[in-house]
Amino acid sequence: MTENGFRAEQIDTSRPHPARIYDYLLGGKNNYEVDRDAGDRLVDAAPEVRLGVQANRAFLRRAVRHVVGSGVRQLLDIGTGLPSSPNVHEIAQEVASDVRVAYVDNDPIVNTYANVLLRGSALTNIALADLRDPQGIVDHPEVRRVIDFGEPVAVLLVAVVHFLTEAEQPERVVATLRDALPAGSFLVLSHATGDFADRRAAQAVYDKATAPLNLRSRAEVERFFDGFTLVEPGLAEVPFWRPDTPPPTRPGQIGYYGGVARKTG
Repeated sequence: MTENGFRAEQIDTSRPHPARIYDYLLGGKNNYEVDRDAGDRLVDAAPEVRLGVQANRAFLRRAVRHVVGSGVRQLLDIGTGLPSSPNVHEIAQEVASDVRVAYVDNDPIVNTYANVLLRGSALTNIALADLRDPQGIVDHPEVRRVIDFGEPVAVLLVAVVHFLTEAEQPERVVATLRDALPAGSFLVLSHATGDFADRRAAQAVYDKATAPLNLRSRAEVERFFDGFTLVEPGLAEVPFWRPDTPPPTRPGQIGYYGGVARKTG
């Protein structure tokens, strides 16, 4: 057992992991050959995939600034992935220096890197947990160390729910998190879609990864916001959600939807 609470054999580098693939596509170096091979096959199958992950990351930055600017001082980032500067706490604390951030990921390698990055911080923490067990995340002592569910929280589910299969009941997962939040909280969510192009070849790359890619339609993604009120412009293709620079793509080119919604009751 390591000091981070997991065994060495839990670190699986024989199969690509979505967090490490994403890191590679963003230009990061915290990945393995198996992840780079998967990333290259993704680019072959869908050449715009690099633009897609960059647009998704830019959506995350804008959404974080929005929820913090709206007064929220606690962020729960689930499926955080490998650290990529600027990280969520860096973005948030540029807006308000007292923002607290709990990161959650199920990859022990992510946990290790994040622990090093966050060491000594009273405002940030990392929990090794799985989105498939949302109540376990809410109850996790490392989450509770920085998050008070009696006060508004912004839950970030950015490019992660599409790794849940229908058998894993993604709507139940999101609803469990929603029900733990008080009024005034936010949900930030982005999700891959096949609405604009045939993505079956890209999906097939994830068949050998640690989690499959499950594309959903606009109507299916909208259901994750049940119990919340979407802020303008509602659910949108991520480059067109409140862009702060001219969008680098035309409509329909990036296969991600994104939205930010507030819990009002």
